[in-house]
Amino acid sequence: MSKIVVIDDSQAELQLIESYLKAAHHTVVTFSTTDKLEEKIVKEQPDLIVMDVVMPGRNGFQACRDLKNDVRFNRIPIVLCTSKGQASDKFWGQQQGANGHVVKPFKSEELLQAVKLALS
Repeated sequence: MSKIVVIDDSQAELQLIESYLKAAHHTVVTFSTTDKLEEKIVKEQPDLIVMDVVMPGRNGFQACRDLKNDVRFNRIPIVLCTSKGQASDKFWGQQQGANGHVVKPFKSEELLQAVKLALS
């Protein structure tokens, strides 16, 4: 299957997302911060990124925009996985280049469907 990088500052969320993705036979690499994200992406070469929005330092919207504005990474789909579920949040995520949006708390099927759509 696909190699997916998951970024979330909550260890519990990282473990939950990782378990759902591994159960669907994806390879998963997790990070708890967006620090040096570009270096990590170069090293890992993921097929997809699942990223929280509300994080210390550079938030998920900013990191998504930075990755989508960089020719090295702009083809990697990004699914934002966040508690920010208002229509304006989804719109803003799309404006930053996100390919999907999953609202916490979510069911495994919701996450896997967003991943499937982003990878297709």
